[in-house]
Amino acid sequence: MNILDKIVLDKRKEVNLKKLIIPTTQLETSALFERPTISLAKALQHSDTGIIAEHKRRSPSKAVINQKLNVQDVATGYEQAGVCGMSVLTDGKYFGGSMDDLLLARASVNMPLLRKEFIIDEYQILEAKSYGADVILLIAAILSRDEIKAFSEFAKNLHLNVLLEVHNEEELHKSIMPSLDMLGVNNRNLKTFEVSLETSKSLSTIIPDDFVKVSESGISSMEAIQELKNYGYKGFLIGENFMKTDNPGNSAQQFIKSLKGA
Repeated sequence: MNILDKIVLDKRKEVNLKKLIIPTTQLETSALFERPTISLAKALQHSDTGIIAEHKRRSPSKAVINQKLNVQDVATGYEQAGVCGMSVLTDGKYFGGSMDDLLLARASVNMPLLRKEFIIDEYQILEAKSYGADVILLIAAILSRDEIKAFSEFAKNLHLNVLLEVHNEEELHKSIMPSLDMLGVNNRNLKTFEVSLETSKSLSTIIPDDFVKVSESGISSMEAIQELKNYGYKGFLIGENFMKTDNPGNSAQQFIKSLKGA
């Protein structure tokens, strides 16, 4: 059993437990449920940098990244830096995140927020909406085509953007459908944890132009972004590069400033 299988197994138990504690009716009557969402896809299309900055405390591959910072400071720092949107890890066991992180980020900023999570149930999509997310992530590696279709259409009915993440050509072919807004290519091999930008480059030609292309993982330099832009990428998810510093917002600001000046 690989790490992804373990995460999904734990996630199913977690979601089943949550359903017993917080019914969907409670989620649907939350103060944020009727809030108009902000489109990350549109923000990326009209941006000259395309940075999606992440809040991530730790990960299975890197252990601790940064446990000291509070999410409000990180969120406001990112917004002041001029990022297109923010990705908030909400998985607790493997990434040290929580739904409260999403709630606090929403209270702090007015930019698009992506709930970064292993979504395996519609309940989590309702949850994302009720805690202030604008975007959900669907991971092709853990979902069937039917699930991707059902979850993405469910999200669209809630006016949420959908970012679908793939790791290879097989996942991409099973995933392409009109109910997606963005197609993200994860450069990290989930079996070996090795990272290669060649994954984004090779898959770029197969992604239809109807979707906003996003490259994820292993992006730490302006050169990488400039290179990937030549392959049609509009979005660049950067997490550890900013989060491993004492001031992620300031790091993002310097990065974007350099990118604009390049």
